[in-house]
Amino acid sequence: MIGDVLPVVPGVVMRPPDPADAEAIAQAYRRNREHLRPWEPQRDEEFFTTAAHDARVRDQLALAEAGQMAPWLLDDGARVLGAVTLSNIMFGPLRSANLGYWVDAEQTGRGLATAAVAVACRIADERLGLHRLQAGTLVDNAASQRVLTKSGFEHIGTARDYLHIDGHWRDHVLFQKILNDRPAF
Repeated sequence: MIGDVLPVVPGVVMRPPDPADAEAIAQAYRRNREHLRPWEPQRDEEFFTTAAHDARVRDQLALAEAGQMAPWLLDDGARVLGAVTLSNIMFGPLRSANLGYWVDAEQTGRGLATAAVAVACRIADERLGLHRLQAGTLVDNAASQRVLTKSGFEHIGTARDYLHIDGHWRDHVLFQKILNDRPAF
């Protein structure tokens, strides 16, 4: 389902994580700690360790095996540059998932997030057979909102106190993308 290595932009691929990536992922999060702080839940020191990311990758792979998640890393061959995740995958009449992503601070503004979102949308449609993806951004995250709108997502509303981000319950702008109109079953 998610096992392929897929080109995103020249020199960067999207690939499933492996427990052997734990140190590289921890390094990426340490390198981007301040860049990601305003957009993510508060992280304790343990989160930035190799051991924490080994456990996190193993959890993600178990959820992927169960068909509930599709996690990927963005990798340039030298280091992890971000991640893309389809989570809360639901089949049946809903056929939907939540899209999440982040990109290394040094890579922002270069189209990497938009290209990675396009690959994830294609996989969600063609391989997973999903009908819809949903994503949310903080109200003031204009860069992520641009990524979503350029990727064909439409604004569907605002959720008050949606997620606990950087120590506070924060409102989020919600987006969706309808991938196809195939029947659910």
